[in-house]
Amino acid sequence: MVVSQTNFAWATLLDVGGRGRLHDRVAHALRAAIRDGRLPEGAAVPPSRALAEELGCSRWVVTEAYGQLVAEGYLAARVGSATRVSWSPGSAPTTAREPRPPARPKVRYDLAPGLPDLRAFPRRRWADAVRAVIGSAVHYDLDIPDPAGHAVLRTTIAQYLRRSRGADAGAASVSVCAGVSDGLVRTCRALRAEGIADVAVENPGWGRLRDAATSAGLRVHPVPVDDDGLRVDDLARTPARAVVVGAAHQFPTGAVLSPDRRAGLLRWAREVDGYVVEDDYDAEFRYDRHPVAVVQGLDPGRVFLLGSVSKTLSPALGLGWLVAPAALTPALRSANLVAAAPPVLDQLALATFIDRGWYDAHLRAARRRFRARRDLLLRTLDDLVPEGRVAGTAAGLHVLLHLPDHVDTPRAVRAAATAGLRLSDLDDYRAEESGGPSRTSSGDGGVARSAGRALVLGYGNIGDTEIRPAVALLRDALGLPGRR
Repeated sequence: MVVSQTNFAWATLLDVGGRGRLHDRVAHALRAAIRDGRLPEGAAVPPSRALAEELGCSRWVVTEAYGQLVAEGYLAARVGSATRVSWSPGSAPTTAREPRPPARPKVRYDLAPGLPDLRAFPRRRWADAVRAVIGSAVHYDLDIPDPAGHAVLRTTIAQYLRRSRGADAGAASVSVCAGVSDGLVRTCRALRAEGIADVAVENPGWGRLRDAATSAGLRVHPVPVDDDGLRVDDLARTPARAVVVGAAHQFPTGAVLSPDRRAGLLRWAREVDGYVVEDDYDAEFRYDRHPVAVVQGLDPGRVFLLGSVSKTLSPALGLGWLVAPAALTPALRSANLVAAAPPVLDQLALATFIDRGWYDAHLRAARRRFRARRDLLLRTLDDLVPEGRVAGTAAGLHVLLHLPDHVDTPRAVRAAATAGLRLSDLDDYRAEESGGPSRTSSGDGGVARSAGRALVLGYGNIGDTEIRPAVALLRDALGLPGRR
């Protein structure tokens, strides 16, 4: 019998060529696929009628092959259920398998910053939004995406930013991007096209922001941060004509840019004919008062505004936004002609999620949860690590823990990782003029302290019941006297 060459995936998977009876060749091909792991244990094989159609043979050939493999123990057949693979290559000699890579240390507790509470992702509501979009999207929504983002989401984001963040934004000034880093790369390319070659960043600060700027061809100049935020006087001594700043809640120090610094920052931008790039990464979470409004609302002609749902929903969604000054919006679009917007259906799902009030409801619940969790973490640190001092505004998803001078924080981070606890050293976020890590002192007090004395503790992606055992492991890793 000649086997059809116009088969689907299963026909491609099974090599039934060679000599001999066809049902023996089919059984041999299935046996080989099971033994080499292409068909894992528990996988369902196709119904005999479907596989026979794909192979271009009679159903009898397939049922005979299945029966032979059931008798040999490779398959298991149950009445009313699919026939499934019942053999695992785990019993094969180890020499026949590829060597396994070394096992990574298991993370038992996560006190590293950067993630929201992934357990609390609003799965049902998000699924409702996706279903609504699938049912209502018109045919032209499925066309090639607009690089600037779908008009519906841009309008929704502009309205949201106006009412919740005090932004001066319209749909025409909003671009949808894959997150803050993507938005910053686009911004830096536009600035480069406008003749700006130097950008300043906060020090310490998020390393990916520095990387995004350098990837766009800009020279990066770190500027110190203190308790009032970015030091504008130090900024003025650099050749930069643009600066990236976390005004509402600086990462990792937790400082809030003071009113005087805000005014000074905008005055600097006008004097150098430059721009402020505002990273509004987690400003929705403020626990002692209402979140402060964005700097962009004070001077939309000089400030870019970046935001995303990575800290509010999940980084897995890959959805963010960029609000550009009107005069630079054309340059932004022309400098990023190959930039790809996130999938349109995901954009429309986010628009639906916001428009129906589900995003606001999620944020209200998240604020209550994170405020209580932050309080619990602080009480636990006070009990188990009284030698430490917590700094930073009551906001966001992390705190800064200053430690005694004799504590070796890099060693503590390594010891904690061995015990299954993820930590982050403040010094990992410092930078030199070249953009590399630095362990030098800033020269005075404030939050820019000397090396080896602070940890950045995130509490977004850890359960409440996990905080005390996590802090107990932290204390052990720090080598401080035992206390439970």
